[in-house]
Amino acid sequence: MRNKKFTILFLAVIMLLSLLSACSKNNNNTPSANTDKKETSQPAATASTEESGYKDYSNGFPEKVTIEIPVYERAFEGWNVADNYYTRWIQKEFGDKYNVTVKYIPIARGNEVQDFQQLLAARKAPDIIFHYDMPQQIAYYSEDVLQPIEWEEVAKYAPTYWTNMSSTIEQYGTINNEKIFFFASRPDADNFLTLIRKDWVEQVGMKVDDLTSLEKFNEMLVKWKDAGLGVAGGNLVRNNFTYNYGFRDWPIDKEYRALNSDLSIADFTTVATERYLRNLNYQFNAGIIDKEFYLRDDDNKVKSEFVAGRTGTYGTYLTSNSDVIAATLANNPTAEFALLPYEVGAPEGLVPQQRAYWPFGFIMGINYQTPEIERIAVWMFLEWMSQPDHLFFLQNGVEGENYTLDAEGIAVKNADFAGESVLAMNNNKDYWALVTEGALYPDPAVNTKAKIRNWSPEGYEGLIEEHLKNYDAAAQYRTPDALFTEVVTTVSEYKADLNELFQELYIKIVTSPEAQFDSLYEAAKKTYLDAGFQKILDEKKAIIEKGSFK
Repeated sequence: MRNKKFTILFLAVIMLLSLLSACSKNNNNTPSANTDKKETSQPAATASTEESGYKDYSNGFPEKVTIEIPVYERAFEGWNVADNYYTRWIQKEFGDKYNVTVKYIPIARGNEVQDFQQLLAARKAPDIIFHYDMPQQIAYYSEDVLQPIEWEEVAKYAPTYWTNMSSTIEQYGTINNEKIFFFASRPDADNFLTLIRKDWVEQVGMKVDDLTSLEKFNEMLVKWKDAGLGVAGGNLVRNNFTYNYGFRDWPIDKEYRALNSDLSIADFTTVATERYLRNLNYQFNAGIIDKEFYLRDDDNKVKSEFVAGRTGTYGTYLTSNSDVIAATLANNPTAEFALLPYEVGAPEGLVPQQRAYWPFGFIMGINYQTPEIERIAVWMFLEWMSQPDHLFFLQNGVEGENYTLDAEGIAVKNADFAGESVLAMNNNKDYWALVTEGALYPDPAVNTKAKIRNWSPEGYEGLIEEHLKNYDAAAQYRTPDALFTEVVTTVSEYKADLNELFQELYIKIVTSPEAQFDSLYEAAKKTYLDAGFQKILDEKKAIIEKGSFK
C-alpha cells in the first residue's frame, strides 16, 4: 500500500512539473516586469551599464534581492541548518554588503531528490538545484526545471570562481548543446571509510590484517556470531547504486561501464549483481549481518546499531568532530577501532573496484523560475565564498575559539569548544561545498597534515593516516562512471518505479532461503527488465553506438 501511495504521489509531482516546465518555456529568458523595474528604476552608479551589457553591482543592489540556497539537513543534534552562527555571519558579511537576503532551504540528505521534486512542484524550490551525481542532474534538466546560463555572465560576476572552475564547466557543463551546469571543485581526497571493532576481531583470534578478501571477512563474521559479539552493519540500498563494483570483472570494459554504471538506476540483471546478491543472501541466512538491514534507511539508524554495540562495522565520512567513536566508547569503554581493509570489498579472484569521483563536487543548475537579478546575486555569492579568507573562516571558525594556528599555518581544532561559533559536525561542509568539496592548503605536505587534523577525532589520527595510505593504494581500481552527452530519456521515465521495484526485489531475494535464490533471481530479472530497464538498456546502447559519452 505504501508503494502505491508513493507512486501516485510521484506521478502527481511529475504531472505538475510538466505543467510548470511548459510555463517556463515562456519565462526562462524573459525578466518579469517587476524585475525590469528593479533594475531600471535606480539610475545610481551601482546599476550602471558597462560596454559588455552587464550592470555593475559591486557596490550592492539598489533594491533588496533574496536568494534561496539549498543546504543539506543531516539531523545533527542541536544544529539548525538554516539559522546558526555561520548563516548569520554569511548574511552580515555578504548579504548586508550587497543588499541581499540569503535564505537557506533545508534539504534532507537522505531524501534529497524527493525534497527537491516537492519544492519544485510547489514552486518553492531554491535558486540552486544541486546533486552530487550527474544522472540525477540530467534528470532535472530533462524535466525542464533548470535554465540555461551564460558563461560570460558567470565570468563577469564571479571572476575568481570562474577562473577556478571554467575548464570544468566548459568540459562538462553542456548538455544537448545547452550551457546548463556549473560545479564545485573536487580535490583528489575522500574521507569516507568503514570502521571495524578491532577488539572484536582480536577476541576471535584474528587480526585486521587477516581480512584480505570477502571470504576472509565472512569467515571472521561467523566467528563473531559464534562468540556472541555481534554482526556486520547493513543498510537499505537505494538512490545510490554502487553496490556491485567489487563484484565486477577486471579490467572493466569502457562500453560495459557506460551501459551498466548509473548511480540512479541499479544494474540489477548483471553477473556482478548476481554475485553481490548471492553473498548478501548467504550472509543473511548465516546470521552474520544485521537481520533488519532493510529498515536502516538513513545514516542515524545504521550508526545507532554500531554505537549500541550490536554491529561491528560502520561506514562514515569521518571528521575531527564526528561523535561516533565517543558515543560507542560511552557504551563500551573498552572498544577499540580500526579501518576495515578495502580488500574485503571483493571476493577472491576479483579486485576491489570502486567508483571514482568525477573531477567535480556539487553539480549545480539554476532553478528555471529564478529571475535574472537573483541569478546574478547567486554568481556574486559564489564569488564571495571563493575568497580564501571567507572559505577559511567557514571551514575553521573563529581563531582563538574554534582553533589556533600552528607554525605551519594549519588550523588546530579545539575539540572541546562548544561556544556560539561551534562548527557543524562535518566542519560546516554543507555551506562551503558550493565552491569546493575539500579544504586545501597550497603545500601538499601541509595539506596532508591538515587532512589528518580535520578528519581525525582526537587521539585517532592513526585511522586517517591509514586511510590515506589505503586511498592511494586503491587508486588503481577506481574508475569514474561514464558521462552521457545526450539525455537518456528513459532513465527519467522509469527511474522512480524501478528504484521502488529494486528495493522490493532485492530484499525478497536476500531474505529468502538459499535454496530459492536461483529461481527467485531469474524471475526478478525478468520483472525488472519488463518494468522499463530493458528500454533504458536499449536507449543507452544506441547512444553508446554513436559515441555520445565520455
